[in-house]
Amino acid sequence: MFFRAARRLVLKKRGLGTRGTHNAGDAAQSKGKTAPYTNYHAQRSYPMPDEPFCTELTAEQRALKEKEKGSWTQLSHAEKVALYRLQFHETFAEMNRRSNEWKTVVGCVFFFCGFTALLIWWQRVYVFPEKPITLTDEWKAKQLQRILDMKGNPVQGLASRWDYEKKEWKK
Repeated sequence: MFFRAARRLVLKKRGLGTRGTHNAGDAAQSKGKTAPYTNYHAQRSYPMPDEPFCTELTAEQRALKEKEKGSWTQLSHAEKVALYRLQFHETFAEMNRRSNEWKTVVGCVFFFCGFTALLIWWQRVYVFPEKPITLTDEWKAKQLQRILDMKGNPVQGLASRWDYEKKEWKK
């Protein structure tokens, strides 16, 4: 905030007019109106604003506006561009220019995915208890052997698929 105010003061001392105090996307300042209540509004669907982009002109800009009233063949290309910039904030090419905002969005998504992965890893290491002994391979093998020894569900279950004489699974 401080740097924006300091920048505006520096630009006004140089005599660049109000054009020099605007950033891309800012509203133009109009005499007697506060920042959010200006009549300048230009976008692709409404390209002709009700008032010009620069309302307070410097001496150079006023001279250029007087020269504008004459023949346009006497104006140089740079003067025509300067007159356009007094009237409009952006050209259609500048309005249609692709922004690099997608890179920021993708970067934020990856950052939060990485942060979530770190949080899950931390929880597995420090928060969650150890796995119960019943999930170890040894325990599962002993449990299977116990079911087979007890001949559990001999008609359609595991015991029906085990050959007790050969001590192997039936084929």
